[in-house]
Amino acid sequence: MSIRGTGLETTESRLLIADDEPDNLELLQLFLEREDYRVDTVDDGTLAWEKISADPDLYDVVLLDRMMPKMTGMEVLKKMKCDARLSRLPVVLQTALSSSQDVTEGIEAGAYYYLGKPYERSILQSVVAAAVSDYKQYRQLAHDLEHTQRTLGMLDSGEFSFSTLDEAHALSLLLANGCTSGPSIVSGLSELLVNAVEHGNLGISYAEKSSLLKQGDWLDEIQRRLQLSEYRNRRVRVSYQKHATSLTFLITDDGTGFDWHRYLEIEPERGSDSHGRGIALARMISFSKLEYMGNGNQVLATVNLTDG
Repeated sequence: MSIRGTGLETTESRLLIADDEPDNLELLQLFLEREDYRVDTVDDGTLAWEKISADPDLYDVVLLDRMMPKMTGMEVLKKMKCDARLSRLPVVLQTALSSSQDVTEGIEAGAYYYLGKPYERSILQSVVAAAVSDYKQYRQLAHDLEHTQRTLGMLDSGEFSFSTLDEAHALSLLLANGCTSGPSIVSGLSELLVNAVEHGNLGISYAEKSSLLKQGDWLDEIQRRLQLSEYRNRRVRVSYQKHATSLTFLITDDGTGFDWHRYLEIEPERGSDSHGRGIALARMISFSKLEYMGNGNQVLATVNLTDG
């Protein structure tokens, strides 16, 4: 498998939409079924929670209206984040409230995808596709990790290098085997290693990736740049170290760096973008500590063994 899809694959993906406005439900269902999603709808938060909690593996993405009777979208979201079976299920929070504070509140509660009203079809499709792609990637990595022999536990330190996305995938699985909370760690490692290839060594900017994902050309562009003389000899180096109470992963690429500060959090203005959440999610979910250094071409990720 490739480490990450283009964000445009929707086959067999199933969505739940919760909104108390019939017109909104009808419009969302129409737009998303045209993209070949299977769509279920409910008109209040209580029904949404009943469906989600009854079968945690049924849905790939949940779209929640922020304000609903009986149980609000924020209340459903908080219940999901407290349930280990549902904590990684992506939530797209939809609302007419558009202030930066409201978006920030949703993001802090765990809704990493945001959709404002009135809906723009292209943004709706892009946000949902990104959420579906991210969740499929997480579940595939977790599945692969489950079927990978645990060997890194015997290794106290190691030095690795790679250049391609497939190698990044394989290395993230290997390194995550050293930690009992492997599924959470592997997704964060994958994000950091892919970031080191695409943005670090290959110099793909945020705007360029947005355009490439929209056109479905992201993977093709990765492969094209890997063959160019300017980039073909660049490597990503990973230094793994086991300490008494922690594991550390020092990741260094050969690029010129980037302005990493803004990506440690999910900024409200990027809540409806098709990408750009990986570093923030890695910091919040996968690692005990994440430190970028210098110009941004080196990052130290720490996992406290007592945490997982």
